[in-house]
Amino acid sequence: MKLSKRYLALSILVVIVFLLKFQFMDIESGEIGEFRGGTLSEDVWYPLVADDVNSKGLKVVIDNKEYTSDKYLFYMDNNRNVMIPVKILRDAFNCSAHIYDDEQLLVEKHNHTALLTLNEKIALKSGEEFPVVSPLVEIQGDYYVSINDLSSMIGYSCSFDMETNTIIVADTAENPKSLPASYDLRDRYRISQIKNQGKYGTCWAFAALSAMESALLPEESYIFSVDHMSMSNSFNITQNDGGEYTMGMAYLAAWQGPVYEKDDPYGDGITNENLTAVKHVQEMRIIASKDISAIKEAVFKYGGVQTSMYSSLKNASSSSKYYNKETYSYCYIGTNKPNHDVVIIGWDDNYAKENFNMSLEGDGAFICQNSWGSKFGDDGVFYVSYYDSNIGTHNVAYTRIDNNDNYDNIYQSDLCGWVGKLGYDKESMYGANVFEAKSDEEVVAASFYATAPDTEYRVYIVDDFKDTRSFNNKILVAEGVLDDAGYYTIDFERGISVSAGKKYAVVVYVNTPGATHPMAIEYDTGDKSLKDIDLEDGESYISHSGNSFINVKEKQDCNLCIKAFTNNK
Repeated sequence: MKLSKRYLALSILVVIVFLLKFQFMDIESGEIGEFRGGTLSEDVWYPLVADDVNSKGLKVVIDNKEYTSDKYLFYMDNNRNVMIPVKILRDAFNCSAHIYDDEQLLVEKHNHTALLTLNEKIALKSGEEFPVVSPLVEIQGDYYVSINDLSSMIGYSCSFDMETNTIIVADTAENPKSLPASYDLRDRYRISQIKNQGKYGTCWAFAALSAMESALLPEESYIFSVDHMSMSNSFNITQNDGGEYTMGMAYLAAWQGPVYEKDDPYGDGITNENLTAVKHVQEMRIIASKDISAIKEAVFKYGGVQTSMYSSLKNASSSSKYYNKETYSYCYIGTNKPNHDVVIIGWDDNYAKENFNMSLEGDGAFICQNSWGSKFGDDGVFYVSYYDSNIGTHNVAYTRIDNNDNYDNIYQSDLCGWVGKLGYDKESMYGANVFEAKSDEEVVAASFYATAPDTEYRVYIVDDFKDTRSFNNKILVAEGVLDDAGYYTIDFERGISVSAGKKYAVVVYVNTPGATHPMAIEYDTGDKSLKDIDLEDGESYISHSGNSFINVKEKQDCNLCIKAFTNNK
């Protein structure tokens, strides 16, 4: 009985302490008050505060975007600093954030840099020593950084709302979208190996894979096979025929690659179609034509950006009136269409217009990586003026590259990807692809193309498809807005079960401002590269309002570009 009374007394004391603790403690300043004449120790109170905050479900608001601890691991540590995963920094802070050598985090925002070292309390703020309260830590392979310390280093305000258990951080810069006047991925060890396409028309594949390799650096270093991308795809082309960026997108979206260069070496005239993808590309953003600011932002955040230009040069040894060999600078102004793909790896707003062989309105150039070997330009790199007619017209950033175990299965019927567009002469429509489950599985994600910026979408699943009446039973699984055109994979909040041998449908509603044909399709344009296209491998339906669906064959002999991703039960 005495023991029970002691436990009861202790419980009451703990409750009283929690009720009173915030009266004796200033959360923002960290000052400790006094209780009945005694000083309250930080090593006692801070863990109590952290436990209380963490037990309630922590919210993080960064530039008005809300993140919750039920989806991400946020926690307050014993220093009363909120720790957040490094992997969300890029998109949450709209910044560049990378781990070097498994121990250093480099964050770049505007003209600020923050360099933090694992478990070290001294960091570098724009090159100057800066004491951090909570060092960078690693937990089960993921890195966590103090949002309080990071905010102080990159020009953000930071406050904690105890009532809502929310930490709020906001950019204090006058222009939140400002970027440095110059930026070069070479300085960050984030460009791929300089390569040489030789006599073949494979620049499109070199640019795609070099941009991908850049996007994975510095955390992961790979050399992917151009031979495989240019020969083991679904198009009727040879390495002499050339290609374009949409072909590379289709190959990657279909999980046909990438594969390692060592497994399918370049230039031997043979390929191995039995190789399987070593990475799964789930998102590729198409940056708007000639949007210099958006291209810079993509390079800053994601790495090298594949782009197209018109080149009057044929190889590293040729010359042209548009190219200055002394300054490695190129500018073409005219009506010729793009005929060459390169990778934008940086920019210099102050690159003098006098460096070019023609009179230009102003300074500024993109820094570009070519595929003509190290003897071209500055060790394979050259400058292209912002005023060039074609640079930056077609741009792809590889923004989500997963390990190849992200999903168990892919269902698709659009191996040639986005060839054309379909619609009802209005901004919105519904499209659906029907698949047959190979086993008892859960549909956990779907992918499709946004054919223009600001596309609103809704994704539905029909878990037991029999005929068009089944669309009345569609289940909403995801919705949102896509800022850029491109290829996107949407993960569902919960998986939808489908049974072996049964049909199911993925239904996608899109509303694309200004569009008349908002749905991406695969079809035969009559072009040589699509000679052997397979349009019999899919079952697709469309609807203008979502009430009545018709088989797409009745409208157009094509396949809709909608894929499903499942995990085995």
